[in-house]
Amino acid sequence: MIGIAPEIAAAAAADGATVEIVTKVGEDGAGEELLLALARARVGHLAVLRDPARATSLAVDDAEPPDDDVELVPALLAEAEVAVSRPPTGSPSEPRSEPTLEPADLALGLRYLRDYRVVVAVEPIADGGAAVIAEAAAFADAGLVVIAPPGLAAPAAYAGATLIEAPADDPDGAFAGLVGRYAAALDRGVAPAEAFRAATAEGGWEVAGS
Repeated sequence: MIGIAPEIAAAAAADGATVEIVTKVGEDGAGEELLLALARARVGHLAVLRDPARATSLAVDDAEPPDDDVELVPALLAEAEVAVSRPPTGSPSEPRSEPTLEPADLALGLRYLRDYRVVVAVEPIADGGAAVIAEAAAFADAGLVVIAPPGLAAPAAYAGATLIEAPADDPDGAFAGLVGRYAAALDRGVAPAEAFRAATAEGGWEVAGS
């Protein structure tokens, strides 16, 4: 689920929204590659934190890339995010496969941002992080959209948020695209129900009961 956040951000930016992502990368070459990929996707990295203790690595596909670089952006962002790891203290090798931002990191990253109208939170987030996100969204009077893995109950702090359950996987980026378009429409001031109908229709889906 970690990789879906950059894909959602890229999809929202492609739909015309001004997007910033809150995440953490290492101070290394692969971290720089991730920042460049964010920039190519027109996703701001003002709130991307750097951690010298975190090693960033990019998975590379052996297949020949397509000619259109834009096609590479979502996959590159997803693989870069998933591959970020931090060896435990005192251990030279064993990485954390799913690094998460701590609540203090989230609070710091969100303080870098101004005048946002929509916040998309991708669970799982470290304990205490949901409260930080919900408080920041409320303070900014911003809409809050929470993406939860299948079967994961949303933390109580997200009461009142729009909760969307993600599929088990999203190999073609269809779900990330839907969420990105939905968030971009909310950012433009479209009512939530209409924004969701438009986002699903653009993706070739039909809302149940419509």
